Amino acid sequence: MSLNIHSHLQGISAFVHAVEAGSFTAAAARMGVSKSATGKSVARLEERLGIRLLDRTTRSLNLTAEGQAYYQSCLKVLEELNAAETLLASRTRVVSGTLRINLPISFGRLCVMPVLKEVADRNPDLNLDISFTDRQVDLVEESIDLVVRLGDPGDYASLIGRRIGTQCSIICAAPTYLDRRGRPTSLEELVDHDCLAFAKDGRPLPWAVSGPDGNVRSFVIQPRHTISHGEALRDATVNGLGLAYLSTWLAADDLRSGRLEVVPIPTPTEDGPISALWPRSRDLAPKVRVVVDALVEALMPPT
Repeated sequence: MSLNIHSHLQGISAFVHAVEAGSFTAAAARMGVSKSATGKSVARLEERLGIRLLDRTTRSLNLTAEGQAYYQSCLKVLEELNAAETLLASRTRVVSGTLRINLPISFGRLCVMPVLKEVADRNPDLNLDISFTDRQVDLVEESIDLVVRLGDPGDYASLIGRRIGTQCSIICAAPTYLDRRGRPTSLEELVDHDCLAFAKDGRPLPWAVSGPDGNVRSFVIQPRHTISHGEALRDATVNGLGLAYLSTWLAADDLRSGRLEVVPIPTPTEDGPISALWPRSRDLAPKVRVVVDALVEALMPPT
């Protein structure tokens, strides 16, 4: 009986990996086995079920209609198994294994990496697999255990989230730029200045500003320069290229040193949450919990 169950799970695992990776070669690399072993596992699974799950060509694998339905069922089975393993691990309270975590590029490097270093030092059996991107990754599809997001975390039924901090931003520039071009005090004056925009997904983001009545609105600037990397945007601002709307966590050192100066145009005291998100099935995993708790302790302001 145990051998039969092992064969079933092996076939299911090979099938799911093949679908997600797009080829038997990539699936084999994920599983640490040979390409032929992966192909044979899926073939035996199809033989046992009496249906074709995948249409194979020399260049790709495509799910059949039956394969699509079976794939969704397999995901549910594997999710249940993962949840059971997570529950057992949580009872031992041992922080171990590999944590796959995805971080925003600049915030991750500057603010999260120091926290992860301390967590790793305290937990020698924990291994970190860290990736950086400013796009929204699909945690389930890309097998990510934990993600940190700036701004709206989104509404996903399959995820659990916790606020780990708050982001606020200011309009600023280098004193050399302001001495040369003047210090604007209103939005109307910005038309006479070089504005730098942060681009996300190829689109310049608006600036959040506070009106005289305290209401917050989005101000769409006409940027002279558009930059899609946070630290590069800060560097351009420090070097006098123009005015920028920068998060305080990004500009803090330069503001303290005098390399940047706040422009007196009011911005909100809070313009978005900083959140940690993880799949529901990993809610109790000690490796997830220890990192989230450390991020909250390091990034949340004291109450």
